[in-house]
Amino acid sequence: MEDLYREHILDHYKNPRNQGTLENPDITFQDSNPLCGDELRMDFKVKDGVVEDVRFSGKGCSISMAAASMLTEHIKGRSVEELKKLTREDILEDLGIELGPVRLKCALLALKVLKAGVYGIQGWPGEDE
Repeated sequence: MEDLYREHILDHYKNPRNQGTLENPDITFQDSNPLCGDELRMDFKVKDGVVEDVRFSGKGCSISMAAASMLTEHIKGRSVEELKKLTREDILEDLGIELGPVRLKCALLALKVLKAGVYGIQGWPGEDE
């Protein structure tokens, strides 16, 4: 079964969904994972509290880029309030494979960027240090 999940991850990595940027997004946020160099930006178009469109851009390992692609598929049409309730378990369930601590940070970068964007965070405390 884990092989099927690995194929699914590779498919999202090689054929990412919703990749790119949006012109004049309502919400945009970007962050990176300094441990492995992953960089991710997400742009959102929101109307009446619902995500109408989303795009991601960046560079990184297969896990971080596949997780971003999968996440964008799940959030279109959902309310911002629903997005605030997404958890790491939601991401890990989509990926479907066991991850070590370093790869876990890769997998959760998209969720971190999403949450920071919808909560309106301009930077994480201590980020400049």
